Amino acid sequence: MGVIGKLQQGLKYIILCLAALVILFPPYIIVVNAFKTKEKFFEASTMSLPDSFFYFDNFVQAFKQASIPLAFGNTATIIIVTLFFNILLGSAFCYAISRFQFRLQGILVGLFMFATIIPQITTQVVNYKTIASLGLTNNLMGPVLLYIGADIIQIYIYLQFIKNIPYELDESAMIEGASLVRIFRSIIFPLLAPATYTIIILKTISIYNDFFVPYLYLPRAQHVVVSTSLMRFFGNNSGDWQLISAAILIIMIPTAVMYLFLQRYIFSGVTSGAVK
Repeated sequence: MGVIGKLQQGLKYIILCLAALVILFPPYIIVVNAFKTKEKFFEASTMSLPDSFFYFDNFVQAFKQASIPLAFGNTATIIIVTLFFNILLGSAFCYAISRFQFRLQGILVGLFMFATIIPQITTQVVNYKTIASLGLTNNLMGPVLLYIGADIIQIYIYLQFIKNIPYELDESAMIEGASLVRIFRSIIFPLLAPATYTIIILKTISIYNDFFVPYLYLPRAQHVVVSTSLMRFFGNNSGDWQLISAAILIIMIPTAVMYLFLQRYIFSGVTSGAVK
């Protein structure tokens, strides 16, 4: 390797190290401040290490003050119901679109594509009036309805996966006398596992991190979710940042664990070993 090659290699590692620092700096600030006492937080730099990583009073206080159990329960309800309908309706719709020919098929797919280029902020007035007319403000099903109808990412993910499933599998099942419902349930849907896990990860993180919809449609205290629970630490002129850091760490645990367990499915093969 020549001098120029070594310089390029060194520059690449420098850029990677800088990128890693940029990504890891915010989590570092959150972790070190979550274990600080209030006095230590105001006396020392926010980047300094705490006196002890076994100081858990912030976590106990944050757990109670932010109503974490209630927030987790409401968030889990919204996510589970949304994922159920997203996966069921999305996979069934994409199976019908990709396997059958019918009039207006291209127009229907085109409408879904057109919906993605419309800025969501421009439809918020209509969305709010619709949810309000249905009596679903201050109701967990209001955000659920929005997450199901306003986000069509599952359509495009399932379409791409189903296109890679050989139609010979359907034909073989039809010869054996399987109905279309049986083919979808027993053959197609199991092969969509990588797509389903991808949707679970993306949708869960999206809903988990969303602040705007819960803040607008669930203003009551009993409908607090994880994103709006952090507002309880802020006053008119200040905020308890050490408690906020502890609450953020508590809230980060479920998505971190979920990603560690499910991320391997995203890149797994769709039809590996299905056709011999």
